[in-house]
Formats: sequence, C-alpha cells, structure tokens
Amino acid sequence: MTKQTNDLLTRGPSDHSVRDQVVEAATAHFGHFGYEKTTVSDLAKAIGFSKAYIYKFFDSKQAIGEVICANRLSQIAEIVNNALADVPTASEKLRRLLRTLTEAGTDLFFHDRMLYDIAAVASRDNWPSAVAHQTRLRQLIQDIIQEGRQAGEFERKTPLDEAAEAIYLVMRPYICPLQLQYNLDSAPAAAVLLSSLILRSLSP
Repeated sequence: MTKQTNDLLTRGPSDHSVRDQVVEAATAHFGHFGYEKTTVSDLAKAIGFSKAYIYKFFDSKQAIGEVICANRLSQIAEIVNNALADVPTASEKLRRLLRTLTEAGTDLFFHDRMLYDIAAVASRDNWPSAVAHQTRLRQLIQDIIQEGRQAGEFERKTPLDEAAEAIYLVMRPYICPLQLQYNLDSAPAAAVLLSSLILRSLSP
C-alpha cells in the first residue's frame, strides 16, 4: 500500500465517526419531522452523504432508530438508578420506581414529542431495545420484591415471578410509551394510587 493511500485512509472519516454523524442527524430529523415521516434519503441530504453510503453503516432506517431509542432508554434507566440509589426500603423503591418512570416518560412526551414517537414505535414493533428495556424493568421489580421479602416487608406466598409480572402489568399503562401517551392526564395520580395498591397487596 502506498503512502498516498495510507494518507487518504487516515484523512477519511472513521466508521465510528460516520455512525455518530448519522445518528446525530437522524435524531434532529426525527425530532423535527417524526420517525415515520423521515426517509433515509432525507437523512442523506441532511448529512451530505449518499444514501448508499449510509447503508454501509446501517442496514435500515429502523437500525438508526434503534440506536436513538436505545440511547433514550439508557437515559431513562440512568434516571431510575439515580432515583433508587440509597432508598432505604423496598416499599419506597417501588413507589419511587413508578413515579420516576411516569415522570420520565411524560417529560419526554412533552419536550421531545417526535422522539417519543420512536419509543412508541419501538414498543409497538418489539424492537430489541424496547424488549431489553422491558426485561430490565421486570428484573428490577423482581429484585425489589425479593429485597422486600428478605426484609420482612412483603409476603412470601405468591411465586416471585408471578408477583413481579403482575406488578409490571399493572404499571404498564403508565410506563410503556405506546400506552402512556393515552394516559398522560391520569399518570401522576396513578403513580401514587397504584403504588399504594401494589404495596397493600404485597404486605405480609
């Protein structure tokens, strides 16, 4: 390989850099026009790359949306982790979990409406990022129940996985983006009332 060829390769954008540019442009486009109304051709024009070049890094528009959705869900997971840090009891963790998830989802809906739509599409179509997020929440609920049982806060008769799944299903209309958009008005009150109902059902 000649020195000139080496120099050209060095000056060219790295794969990571190009992917970041595509994701950044897509986030702006989706945020302004909406996920379903934006095409890969639109993104190519915004970035200044050809559509074929973008397809070297992402095999579909969904693949780009998947990265954006995963980023947003990762932010929500971090918000939840911070909210639960140093909370002393499992009961309070469950209260804090539901309140934090409804607040984070509502905030995204009102401040990044078009990007919220990506999360709704991801939930509707079972994108890997959405499925992984749901799995994390189920596991977190199960861990909190287990912690409460060990501390004597919660009953131990109901199978752990059954209790965790039931709580997840009760919370789902207010934490799933696809459903939350239809329950925004009642979400704040639901976070309080459902938490109390769940905790009464868990009491020993």
